[in-house]
Amino acid sequence: MAKTSWINRNDKRRKMAKQAEGKRKRLKALIATKTTTMEDRFSAVLKLAEMPRNSAKVRIKNRCEVTGRSRGFYRKLKMSRIALREMSNLGLIPGMVKSSW
Repeated sequence: MAKTSWINRNDKRRKMAKQAEGKRKRLKALIATKTTTMEDRFSAVLKLAEMPRNSAKVRIKNRCEVTGRSRGFYRKLKMSRIALREMSNLGLIPGMVKSSW
């Protein structure tokens, strides 16, 4: 089980990224547009730099929904390999069975 502070920190980043998503997209579009003046583009870069770093989507870490583990993460199931194995052995994941040959 991961430390609760790490899980909470990641949840905070998800919340901040969701709130600032629209503003970040507008600023990045303004920066990427070559038709705007250099002054406007430069001011957009400065505004983007002033925004909190944790509001960037890149800083969100994928964590297991069950345990909070960050490594060995399956995106499709949103859980780590260890939690996946435990739950599938208990029969809690529909359609997943232990293979044998």
